[in-house]
Amino acid sequence: MNTELVTIYNPHELNLILGQSHFIKTVEDLHETLVSAVPGIKFGLAFCEASTQQLVRWSGNDDSLIALAKQNASEIGAGHSFIIFLGQGFFPINVLNPIKMVPEVCQIFCATANAVQVVVAVSDQGRGILGVIDGGSPKGVETESDIADRKALLRKFGYKA
Repeated sequence: MNTELVTIYNPHELNLILGQSHFIKTVEDLHETLVSAVPGIKFGLAFCEASTQQLVRWSGNDDSLIALAKQNASEIGAGHSFIIFLGQGFFPINVLNPIKMVPEVCQIFCATANAVQVVVAVSDQGRGILGVIDGGSPKGVETESDIADRKALLRKFGYKA
């Protein structure tokens, strides 16, 4: 077995969700979940089918996001993995729990707008995701001022009262 590092191409620093599922039905179920969870959501998703035709299956309602999802899914190439790109102004926090509730979703590797690298195992059988590198490493420990800034930001966004 070898490992490979795949950098997610995300030129506009959009929010993305990378996960693993187990069934071709995933594409339609994720689509339905996203449009039901947030009215007017814009997204593109792609799913790497691991059996039968082994195609990158896709859906969404924004052509540029669909293209981005298909490109990245093809680069990762790991069986039963999926990637969702959310349009500007849409955030994983609003859709993550509904996505986790989709019966065929096994796990979520990350939900972020940070730079992401995917650690992929490559064997004679195929490819699988070992994990992700999400953003950078800590540069220190927050101070009292940093804590106040964090709390103010969450309240500004409406996530805390």
